[in-house]
Amino acid sequence: MQKKWWKDSSLPLKDGPNKMNKIGVLGGSFDPVHLGHLSLAKDALVQGSLDQVIFMPVHRQPFKLNARLSSDEDRLAMLREATQDVPGLAVSDWEIKNKGISYTYLTLRALKEQNKDAKIYFITGTDTFLKINIWKNATELLSENNFIIGHRPGYREQELYKRVAELNVKFDVEIQVINNTRLDISATEIRGIVSDGGAISHLVPPGVERYIKKHGLYL
Repeated sequence: MQKKWWKDSSLPLKDGPNKMNKIGVLGGSFDPVHLGHLSLAKDALVQGSLDQVIFMPVHRQPFKLNARLSSDEDRLAMLREATQDVPGLAVSDWEIKNKGISYTYLTLRALKEQNKDAKIYFITGTDTFLKINIWKNATELLSENNFIIGHRPGYREQELYKRVAELNVKFDVEIQVINNTRLDISATEIRGIVSDGGAISHLVPPGVERYIKKHGLYL
């Protein structure tokens, strides 16, 4: 298994044992992490020629401040189960340890400060990217960071490429669109299936399924 340089409880150090040059960051609640998340991470890793993709679970979602999430510990544990045997994938608890509302622009700013020689990419899907202008400090986020967008061919394609072209003119950043093997899975769907006593083995990695059953999550 590939040795991971990422320190789980902190941001990575640029002089770590396996120095990385291209780092992808994939944020979200991951309640629970599922095969759709892993599909996007793996596609970004390969098609974006990244050295590593880091899963960054939020502490509090800016647009879902009243949403009830599973504990930070449970969501981190499920992410570790999902990524531990997958080369190139890692997990960070940086946003969780910082508490408060998790703003992406602050996370990426801190990551770049500690990895000045690395190129950082924020990984997201088409729908999220098309709404990113309403995020906190969107101008900084869009003007100072690179992006990898998971895209399903034919889905909002004209709208997406028009937006990318506009941003390429306005900001000097790299925006890469990849063909993501999109799986129509949602964490909300998974929680509902578990609550109803249904099977989720086709929706989450085996280790995540075992963890959910062992700890009685979503019942």
